[in-house]
Amino acid sequence: MVSGESNSGSPNEYNNYRTLFSLMIKNWRADWNEGNFPFYYVQIAPYSYGGNAKSYMVREAQRLTLSVPQTGMAVTLDIAGTGDIHPSDKQDVGLRLALWALAKNYHENIICSGPLFKSMKIQQGKIILLFDDVGKGLVFKSSNGESNFLISGKDSMFVKANVEVDGKRLIVYNDSVKNPIAVRYAWTNAAVATLFNKEGLPASTFRTDHWNP
Repeated sequence: MVSGESNSGSPNEYNNYRTLFSLMIKNWRADWNEGNFPFYYVQIAPYSYGGNAKSYMVREAQRLTLSVPQTGMAVTLDIAGTGDIHPSDKQDVGLRLALWALAKNYHENIICSGPLFKSMKIQQGKIILLFDDVGKGLVFKSSNGESNFLISGKDSMFVKANVEVDGKRLIVYNDSVKNPIAVRYAWTNAAVATLFNKEGLPASTFRTDHWNP
């Protein structure tokens, strides 16, 4: 089953989702025999799930599905309340999907995505993050004093991180982590956006590591 929210219960369901979502897109394209037609989708919204849900892993899987040709994703980390699994703000969701169509199918020179993690490097006890789709630059806005960034050394013990914007780069650090090697962003079920580009589009959930969640 490929639905999003219902695939957030366990790592096995997450791995199944990663496989099935991409295969579903490819299967629809094959069945309709229309080539790689555009497939634009909405990343699931932050929500206060109970139990052992790991919906941030589903958000990650949806981000990774952008590797499938002719796909695009609208991020909703900033326009959804964490108490409503189906956010009422449909207009902004539709507008963000329209940006993808305008940019990719009607060839308008516009930014259609928020920042997408590209690469990282470690420098003087800090992690420097680089992104695609930064537009005119990055914008950071804390949420109730929280950065929603985590940082870790090789012990994989993540702690809250400080964040600084340097043009189109993001600097992430915590003085207690002397030798950082990994960063995670919006890595909880109900995390909301704190990172945007200057065009106002939010970054997706991401992580730089491949450890167990």
